[in-house]
Amino acid sequence: MRSSRPRLRTGMAVAATLSMVTGALALGVQAAGADTGPAGRAMLHGTKPLWATAQADKGSTAASNKVSARVYLAGRDAAGLATYAKEVSDPSSASYGKYLSAKQVKARFGATQQQVAEVTKWLTSAGLKVTGTTSHYVSVSGDATAVAKAFSTKLHNYAKSGKTYHAPDTTASVPASLHGAVLTVTGLDNAPKASQHDDALPPPDAAFLNAGPFSTYFGSNVNKKLPNAYGSKAPYTIKGYTGEQLRAAYGAKTYTGKGVTVAITDAYASPTIAQDASKYAKRNGDKKYKAGQFSQVVPNDFTVDETNCPDPAGWYGEESLDVESVHAVAPDADITYVGAKSCLDDDLLDSLSKVVDSHLADIVSNSWGDVEADQTPASQAAYDQVFQMGAVEGIGFYFSTGDDGDFKAATGTKQVDVPANSSWVTAVGGTSLAVGKNDKYQWETGWGTLQASLSAEGKNWTGFPGAFTSGAGGGTSTTVAQPFYQKGVVPTSLSQANGTSSPMRTMPDISAVADPNTGFLIGMTQTQANGKQQYSEYRLGGTSLASPVIAGIQALAQQARHGVPIGFANPGIYQRYGTSALHDVTDHPLGAGQDIAVVRNDYTNTQDPTSPVKTSIRTLGHDSSLSATVGYDDVTGVGTPAGNYVSSYKTR
Repeated sequence: MRSSRPRLRTGMAVAATLSMVTGALALGVQAAGADTGPAGRAMLHGTKPLWATAQADKGSTAASNKVSARVYLAGRDAAGLATYAKEVSDPSSASYGKYLSAKQVKARFGATQQQVAEVTKWLTSAGLKVTGTTSHYVSVSGDATAVAKAFSTKLHNYAKSGKTYHAPDTTASVPASLHGAVLTVTGLDNAPKASQHDDALPPPDAAFLNAGPFSTYFGSNVNKKLPNAYGSKAPYTIKGYTGEQLRAAYGAKTYTGKGVTVAITDAYASPTIAQDASKYAKRNGDKKYKAGQFSQVVPNDFTVDETNCPDPAGWYGEESLDVESVHAVAPDADITYVGAKSCLDDDLLDSLSKVVDSHLADIVSNSWGDVEADQTPASQAAYDQVFQMGAVEGIGFYFSTGDDGDFKAATGTKQVDVPANSSWVTAVGGTSLAVGKNDKYQWETGWGTLQASLSAEGKNWTGFPGAFTSGAGGGTSTTVAQPFYQKGVVPTSLSQANGTSSPMRTMPDISAVADPNTGFLIGMTQTQANGKQQYSEYRLGGTSLASPVIAGIQALAQQARHGVPIGFANPGIYQRYGTSALHDVTDHPLGAGQDIAVVRNDYTNTQDPTSPVKTSIRTLGHDSSLSATVGYDDVTGVGTPAGNYVSSYKTR
C-alpha cells in the first residue's frame, strides 16, 4: 500500500519559518524582512541562498540573463499583524476570537495604494517590467543588469547538486526611502524553474490495486498458517477504514460539521473528482452530497513543469483522498477545493492567498510540503504573512508533516517538513489505528513501519523485523524558535534536541490515522491495465490522510461552538494537553516491549490483479529515530482526538 503525499517543489526557494516573536532566527540565521543596511538601503535578509557560497561560485551571470521575481509587500503594519494574530488566537487573551473580516484585514494590515505605487515606480526605474500586481506582491521580469540595479546585488552562477543556478552574490536590498514597504523578494535565484504552459491536464495515473485477503476491522482476519510475529499470529491489514469507523474512533458523536466550510489546497485538479466523490459516498455509506456542497476554485489553465512537476495526474489521488476523507468525517461540512496552477511554491502560495483574501473557509487542509534544508527566510516570510492574515480572520491552516520519519533515510539529514514547521500552522502527524468490532476504538501507535518478507518456503519472515519503510514526519526545527503555546508542554530533550541553547519549534502538534496499513479506503477514476479509465477503490494513507481527517474533526468542533470559528488552533489544542480530550499515543499500547504487526499482501504488478502476490509482515510503531512516548512526543505531538475532544469545544 502506498502513502500519498506530493512534494512541494521550489519554484521559488522554500524558506525558513519565522517564530511567533519578531527578531532573528536561531543559529545566527537572520529573519526575512528589511532593516538598516548600506547608506540609503534596507537589507532583505534571507535573499541570498545558503548554497550560494564562495566555494560554489562559478562567476558572474550573463548581464542579459532573464529573471522573474516577486516583490512581496509588507503592508501597513507587519509587526502589528503578527501581534494581533497571536492575541486573537490565544484563549487567555482579551482579544481571543475577535476576528476581522477579509476587508478589515486588508484595510488595517494590507499594502496601501501609495506603497504599491512607490514600489512599482522603483522597480520600473531600475529597468524591470511589472508583469502583475496583487494585494500581496508585485511580480517583475528583466535581465541581470536590471536586477543588480534594483536590488544592489550581482547575480552569480553557483554549483548545486551537480547543476548550475544563478543567485545573488550578496544579500539583496531596497531603497530605504520605501520606508519598509517591501517584505522580501523571491525568484532572484532559479533553483529550479523550468516550466511550460499547458491548458489541459493528463488522464489519470495507472490504477493501484490492493491484494487481499483483508480484515474488515482490525484483527478480524488471521491466517494461522503463517509464521508467528512477536509470539502470536498477526492479522491481515484492513481493506481500508470508512467514515463510520473514523467518526467512531475520534468521537464525532452526532456532530456533522453543518454550517462549516473546509478548504483543501493541492496542485492541479482531478477532472473526475465530483463524480468520483459522489460514487464513493454512495458505495461506502457516507451521506449524499447536497447541491453546491462541494465546489472548486481552479485556474483557467495549468503549468506543467517537466522538471519539478512531471506528474500532475499524481495529484489526483491526493485530491480524492482529501475530499473524500473530509466528507466521511464531517458529512455536512461544505468543501471548497482550491487548486494551484502547478506544484511550484509560488502557485501553491497563491492558492493559500485565495482562501484568505476571499475567506473561502475557516479550516484549510494542506497535504504537501518539502524539507527544511530547502528553506531560506525570504519566501517563508511570504507564507507566514498569509498564515497570520488567516489567523486574524479566524482561519486555521493544517499541514501534514511528511511520510519519511526524521527524513534521514530519505535525505541523509535529520530534519522536519515545511511549511508544517511554521509557528502559525497546525502540524499534523500520524498514527497506526486499530478500530475493532462494532467500530470500537482499540488503540493507536505512532506511525512507523518495518517490513520483512515471507520466506520462499513460507516458514519464517526473512530478516525479521526488517527495515524502516515509512513513518510520520516529526522532530525539531533548526531555524524556528519555540512558539508560546509549546512552552511547558514540549520537553527540553526535544525542543533542544539539536544542541541549541534555546528551545525550538517541535513537531507535530496533533495527529490522526496515517499508516497506509491501517489507512482509509478511497475511490477514484484510474487508468486500468487495459488502458480504459474506470472508477476503482483502494486503501491509502500517509500524513496526507491525517491532515484532512483532523480538518474534518475541527469542523465538528466548530459546529460544537455553534459555528464560531476556531481560527488558528494550536493555542487551544495545547490547552487540552493532558486532558481526556486527547488520546496519549505511545508506540507500545499493549504494554512495554509488546510489539504489534500486520500481514499484508501486494500484487507484484500493482495494476494487474492476475500478477503473483507477495506477502510481508509490517511491524508498527517504529518511526526512524522518532518515538511515541507518554506525554508530548515527536511522532504524535499532544496525541489524537479522543471521545471528549469535539465536545470539549462546546459552548453554552
